Amino acid sequence: MAPNSPFINFPNSTVHSSQVPITLESWLPMASRAAPPPLPLRPPPRVLLLRHPHHFSLLDRPLPDGFRFLKPWESPLPLDGFLSSADARSAEAILTSARAPVNADLLRRLPEVRLVISTSAGHNHIDLAECRRRGIAVAGAGDTKSEEVADLAVGLLIDVLRKVSASDRYVRRGLWSSEGEFALGSKLGGKRVGIIGLGRIGLEVAKRLEAFGCAVSYNSRKKKPYVSYPFYSNICELATNCDVLVICCGLNEQTHHMINREVLLALGKEGVIVNIGRGPIINEKEMVQLLVQGELGGAGLDVFEKEPYVPEELLGLDNVVLSPHAAVLTPETVSNLCDLIIGNLEAFFSNKPLLSPVLDE
Repeated sequence: MAPNSPFINFPNSTVHSSQVPITLESWLPMASRAAPPPLPLRPPPRVLLLRHPHHFSLLDRPLPDGFRFLKPWESPLPLDGFLSSADARSAEAILTSARAPVNADLLRRLPEVRLVISTSAGHNHIDLAECRRRGIAVAGAGDTKSEEVADLAVGLLIDVLRKVSASDRYVRRGLWSSEGEFALGSKLGGKRVGIIGLGRIGLEVAKRLEAFGCAVSYNSRKKKPYVSYPFYSNICELATNCDVLVICCGLNEQTHHMINREVLLALGKEGVIVNIGRGPIINEKEMVQLLVQGELGGAGLDVFEKEPYVPEELLGLDNVVLSPHAAVLTPETVSNLCDLIIGNLEAFFSNKPLLSPVLDE
């Protein structure tokens, strides 16, 4: 090797000495070389909770790590003032439910929001068009609730027909010994059942009722190509040809008060209405009048027009079964929903597809 040569000579090597330059770094141990500067840490995404996350509370389950959850109820400010705060305006996601609307005015006040997650089966409380216009992703409850809601729908129907709750009260009041035999109920098998809204929940209801020997037909926005049940485009025509109507559709401008006096009269004096959709789909005032007058056979209701208010006239009717909007309240459903909420948050902020998208359906 020539004096002051920048190359190393390797004896007995096939590598030419001119191919291996000497550098200062090549003589330094790896540990002593300068490490690249660390990447700046991204602050955890801020998630605005419009309501207390009772699904997590029901299971005594903590909110997930890796996010900063903004809780308006812990602020000394009223909600309107909190939404104008810098904290709220920096929120990147919203977690909401049916009782906390996400409308255009709210989204205007929260300019950084890129994701809305709803814990509800329906989406009428979210302005989907405005979300789409702003490029905001929306995730729903997916299929986490369908089976439990369908179970309750069938349970309410059986209760009304077989007078389960009424007979329970009869026994507890001591009337069995003093009044004798209880009134006759009605068989579920063979009933003609019309399902309004043959989506995920409606299909689960149909599957269960078929097992009981019911004849299922349906009404929906359009005929479903993958089912063989008779389709009725007209609600009154469906009611005329059924003994029972089960409401499984969502609430929107078209379905608000869709079940009115005309439809209920078509269902008839022996007819039963079951609602596990949304309260305002039924004209509640007209339904109550017909039940009181004996023009409608019975009702099983999990939802009401002005919750938690329930019309007082219904409380004394043995042919009406009432439930406090509790169709999804099982440990299994609540746990699955919590997992889905966490999964959607983690997926979105990792640039992965949402687990239960709404706008992309």
